[in-house]
Amino acid sequence: MTGAPAMIRPMSLSMAALAQLMPMYLWLSLTGVILAAGPTLCKVLGRDPAGQGLPDHFLIRRPADLLPGGDFTRLSGCRVQMQLRHPPATLLRGLAVPLEDGAGLLFNLSFGIGVAEAVRIHALTDSDFAPTDLAVEMLYMAEANSAVMQELHGLNRRLQRAKAAAEQQALTDTLTGLANRRAMEQAVDRLLQTGTDFGLAQVDLDFFKQVNDTLGHAAGDHVLHEVARVLCDETRTGDVVARVGGDEFVLIFPGVSRMEGIAAIAERIIDRLSRPIGYAGRECRISASIGMTLSRLYPQPRLDRMLGDADRALYLSKMHGRGRATAFSRNMATDPEPPAIVSGGAGPDAQPVTLGTLSTLEAKKP
Repeated sequence: MTGAPAMIRPMSLSMAALAQLMPMYLWLSLTGVILAAGPTLCKVLGRDPAGQGLPDHFLIRRPADLLPGGDFTRLSGCRVQMQLRHPPATLLRGLAVPLEDGAGLLFNLSFGIGVAEAVRIHALTDSDFAPTDLAVEMLYMAEANSAVMQELHGLNRRLQRAKAAAEQQALTDTLTGLANRRAMEQAVDRLLQTGTDFGLAQVDLDFFKQVNDTLGHAAGDHVLHEVARVLCDETRTGDVVARVGGDEFVLIFPGVSRMEGIAAIAERIIDRLSRPIGYAGRECRISASIGMTLSRLYPQPRLDRMLGDADRALYLSKMHGRGRATAFSRNMATDPEPPAIVSGGAGPDAQPVTLGTLSTLEAKKP
């Protein structure tokens, strides 16, 4: 036989215990006076608000129709949203329940989704939260996630830098730091795809083998470094300077449609490379033979065809005495040895470079 239900004895709770269980509690009288507040709420407010009115510290956002000085008993059993009246205007949310015998209302407040920002702004620690508050675990998870994401971002940046370095290395001549053949081919492909006019020059060093044979390969490497410096000095920003063989170089001139522009650069290069290059107290003497062509000379320019034609012009520079720049002309395909026109003090018949004419430039001797 079941007896009558036992009487539920009232449960009392000390303020210290309440502070442990609910460090964000707020005890409010029915007239709107704050009677006590939890330690974390006091820390957020920067003071103990006991004895002051609720509106002195908080703006009630929900329920929205509760006016200052209104009937606070209306908050009983309500989900509330409040905001600190003073900066940083932190948002709080919670639940208000009535206390027995008209002792007021008890609010259990939290930061909700803004807990991470509140922790940062108010310098809160683990001890400011109840041991059962899942906010602490959320913060740990957020911190761990942030650390993992930072590490992933850092790893991604390192991988991107490594990839860029590898790509750059794959496109760079290791000895001179110039572009290599692959980089030159990619540059020409881009110009062909966009239909941009460009000039091409092949540069071959004269007497370079003698430098290697007489002074050694270290001297030869030194000469190649100096040649690379001269080629970069005499070409424009945006031009491509590539080493494609032992002592062979290719120059690409985007936007050039007239041979005169290449010829002027070629003449300066020949002049500078004709000067002795010092190495270990000795003089290395070389010169440069150059063959030149233009993309506009071809209905459908192709790199292999242009390199072949520039090489024919370079061969004629070699054949006519080295230290010269020869412009490819259309009649080279049928006449392997057309008359050369020498510019730079080689006789009264010297003429300027013109398209469609084989021309050889010889640097003026000092």
